[in-house]
Amino acid sequence: MNMAAPSFLDYRGLKLLIFGGKGGVGKTTCATAAALELAKRSRQSSFLLVSTDPAHSLADSLADLVPPDNLKVFELDAREYLTTFKKKHNDKLREIASRGTFLDDEEISRFLDLSLPGLDELMAFLEISAWVENRSYDCIIVDTAPSGHTLRLLAMPEFLRKWLAMLETLLAKHRYMKWAFTRSHYRDELDTFVEELAASVRRMEELLRDSARCRFVPVMLAEAMSIRETVSIVKEVDRLQLPMNDIVINRLYPDNPCAVCRDERLRQIRELRNLFSQTQLSRFALWTVPLYAEEVRGRKALESFWDGVGQITQAPPAEREPPAVQALRVEAAVQWPPPEVTLLIFAGKGGVGKTTLACATALQLARNTSGKNVLLFSTGPAHSLSACLEVEIDSRPRVVMSGLTAMEIDSQAEFEALKKQYAGDIETFLESVSSNFDLTFDREVLERILDLSPPGLDEVMALTRVMALLASGRHDVLVLDCAATGHLIRLLELPEIIDQWLKVFFDLFLKYRQIFRLTKFSQELVTMSKNLKRLRELLRNPARAALYAVSIPTDMALEETRDLVAACERLRISVPGVFLNLVTPLSDCDLCSALYRRESLVQNKFQQSLSGRDVAVVYRRGEIRGLGRLGELGKALYQGSRAESSVYVR
Repeated sequence: MNMAAPSFLDYRGLKLLIFGGKGGVGKTTCATAAALELAKRSRQSSFLLVSTDPAHSLADSLADLVPPDNLKVFELDAREYLTTFKKKHNDKLREIASRGTFLDDEEISRFLDLSLPGLDELMAFLEISAWVENRSYDCIIVDTAPSGHTLRLLAMPEFLRKWLAMLETLLAKHRYMKWAFTRSHYRDELDTFVEELAASVRRMEELLRDSARCRFVPVMLAEAMSIRETVSIVKEVDRLQLPMNDIVINRLYPDNPCAVCRDERLRQIRELRNLFSQTQLSRFALWTVPLYAEEVRGRKALESFWDGVGQITQAPPAEREPPAVQALRVEAAVQWPPPEVTLLIFAGKGGVGKTTLACATALQLARNTSGKNVLLFSTGPAHSLSACLEVEIDSRPRVVMSGLTAMEIDSQAEFEALKKQYAGDIETFLESVSSNFDLTFDREVLERILDLSPPGLDEVMALTRVMALLASGRHDVLVLDCAATGHLIRLLELPEIIDQWLKVFFDLFLKYRQIFRLTKFSQELVTMSKNLKRLRELLRNPARAALYAVSIPTDMALEETRDLVAACERLRISVPGVFLNLVTPLSDCDLCSALYRRESLVQNKFQQSLSGRDVAVVYRRGEIRGLGRLGELGKALYQGSRAESSVYVR
């Protein structure tokens, strides 16, 4: 073990250690290796390694390794905790609903039921918080989902406070009536239930902000998009006041004569120099971990993972020569999409290159599909289109070139606009009836009811907005750069839940149509419902919609790709091709040769597991950004034949 080591490897009373970052940077590896190191250093202490990512990787990372007796490993099923919560507390929630408003218990209960599916990760995190409070383990190490969703998880106390405020509002009317008629302040079991939930949230927030007990560790790569996303993470972590001292920079190439290694290292040095100009990052202890020849999986690799760690305290000297422009090489290119295709989705594990391949495909479609307009868009919490295209992209459609428009939809802003529309209609409605009814408490319930919407509604709204753009006739083909695998699967399942949520609102409007008139908001929901129906129909039409899986040549990525393809088959979404990205080319270098041998074995497994689908092998070629390089990559990806294709860029 290196004498200089990150502070989080020094246990000393730390209760919660959370690893986060952009997908594919090695969070699972860092979390697993840290848990093993802590367990080895403090054999008298008990540790828990737990995953909150919907697409778990802990078992794959451990492989043949049996954890020591003082370390437990748990891939947490968040939905199971939600189911337990509902079984335990559903009756209480229904009774709270029946007390609170002129809406009957069935109506409010339906809203509560539909809000709960998005709370599964929160319930899981509450469970982790309870383990800490109950001292079930001396320290808990958490492997989280990719960064955008990790930040949502860490901000969940804010969401739960809104949800609890709704329950408090529902109880307030009952408390007032009880006081008015009996002068009683007696608080019953429902008050206790809400108070205990609120106390759990407060304890979770206190834990997350306690530097003596909690630490958040970002993991990143020395790449422009990874640095950009880590800056966003740090800003949000600062806003949430979470303790953070260290940042891990993973997979640094060695300094050796190999052309591939040298070019990759020069690019990384350039990005590390840029990193030191980012004051948000340079104020932390920066720890580098080398790229290992063997996949970091199993006992030997994990137990020696931190041996190569080192700290950098200043920007490395400028490179003596610019990185070479590498040839773009693709074997067995994927077939060109059929002319009637309308929606192409690029999906896969975080960090495998989804954004790059989505951008390259969109450019190729714009250049080779005569007369058609292509819309490239992102709906996830962490956008990367601007960095990849090297064009400033935001929530408004931006023309990138002839035939290609791009946008990064701010899904949260879309939801806030809907809430604003709802609030305006509620205000108008309440003003029209206030002279005839005392709706003091019902007003609060009505104003807060959107806080019971299912988490994830914002991202589905963003997708339905794109469907509206498609219906407008301004765009012919949509190319979606989407969230990492686990959350994409959930997003593809969400339309069913959102559809039910909309039906609850429509039933409500129908029942109270004589007094409950929310004209503009109702119109907005009708439009959303129509677009949602179009989206569901489009996703299930293999002639018009397809999902391309993007992966990398590791066993862990293969398992996640299998899960993605299986989920798409279950949801009846066509997956005609897979891009096996960032494959190491054969060379005389010992490191590259070892990587090539290991990756060749995984390539064979991909071919066997995904037989019947095109599997294109895309070789490592340095970081590709900007329209020129992306355009050349697009040409190499789709050849219309299965022959090897090499494209050389000057």
